[in-house]
Amino acid sequence: MADFNRKLALALSAILLIAGISLYWVWGIMFDTWYPFTRGNIGVYSIYIALIAFGIIGILMYRKKPESTGQ
Repeated sequence: MADFNRKLALALSAILLIAGISLYWVWGIMFDTWYPFTRGNIGVYSIYIALIAFGIIGILMYRKKPESTGQ
């Protein structure tokens, strides 16, 4: 059961990361702007940075731990 929970958390973190990157690309293509720090883009910047950050943190936390050698 613990392995299933770890895999589920890892999958949700990957979804967050993909959603954040996708939001950045779709926003850039739709509004022809790639610089997020302008006054009109700061709101969407705060959303996709949070998605990307939580995705990366979750992936780092729930990745498979290295097997111990038993020494």
